[in-house]
Amino acid sequence: MIGFIIVLGVVGFAMFIGAKLFPMYSEFMAVKAAMLQVKNTPGSARMNPDQVWNILTRTFETSYVDSVSRQDVQLVRQNGYILRIAYEVRKPLVYNLDVVAKFDHSVDLTRSGEP
Repeated sequence: MIGFIIVLGVVGFAMFIGAKLFPMYSEFMAVKAAMLQVKNTPGSARMNPDQVWNILTRTFETSYVDSVSRQDVQLVRQNGYILRIAYEVRKPLVYNLDVVAKFDHSVDLTRSGEP
């Protein structure tokens, strides 16, 4: 019986950790989807940062993305344009312990056939 309780405790703790981590990774998947939406927008390789941010903001609002701010978004010119979003999420875990996750994803906005 004691072995069952110990196994149940370990499984319960693992499920608790998973429940804390899942929303962060779910939000990251929504960020990646928003970046792909920008990439698939016609003329995305010629957009200025404000236009890119407007598309991202609209997508973030419908996907409930709260962790990404304007400072986290970069539009880098490097053989075309690369959209990069790098941000950090900090969530409380237990009492005075926090979970910190760093996310960094880049998408090349340049397409073949576009000037």
